[in-house]
Amino acid sequence: MRALRPYAEPHATGVCLGLVLLVCFALTGQGLGASGAFASVASGVIAAVSPETAVHSAYFRSYLQDGSPWTAWLVVEIMGVLVGAAASAALAGRTRLTFVRAVRPSGGRLLAGLAGGMLMGVGAALARGCTSGLALSGGAMLSVGAWIFMVALFLAGFLAAPLVRRLWP
Repeated sequence: MRALRPYAEPHATGVCLGLVLLVCFALTGQGLGASGAFASVASGVIAAVSPETAVHSAYFRSYLQDGSPWTAWLVVEIMGVLVGAAASAALAGRTRLTFVRAVRPSGGRLLAGLAGGMLMGVGAALARGCTSGLALSGGAMLSVGAWIFMVALFLAGFLAAPLVRRLWP
């Protein structure tokens, strides 16, 4: 087996992410995000399975009115993320499917992770956008709301960390 190369240097990766965001704004007039892609795909599936439901639902209809949800910018972006992740894994020699074993595996830890992920999904749906879209794209546009969100996000993280710390070694 080939030796694993280290992960990318985080500061250089951050600069690259900023450049990708700049190119996205310059070429498409849109920023980065993720949650809208899942909503577009869900709308496309609902429209294919039950067109009547999609037409009568204001939520799904909002994603279907601009044409095919399969060609929405965020869907194409997420496809690019998947291709980029595969390329990065190949370059780092990390293409083997593995599972990281927890030092202290527990049902509570798994439940906390699942609950946190679901809460993030619900929050993204309620806010009509995800953390990456608001923090990266909104922050880059110097949106006051995005900066307030980022401060609140980090503050909530620091306050919640001691509460969930016992679940992680």
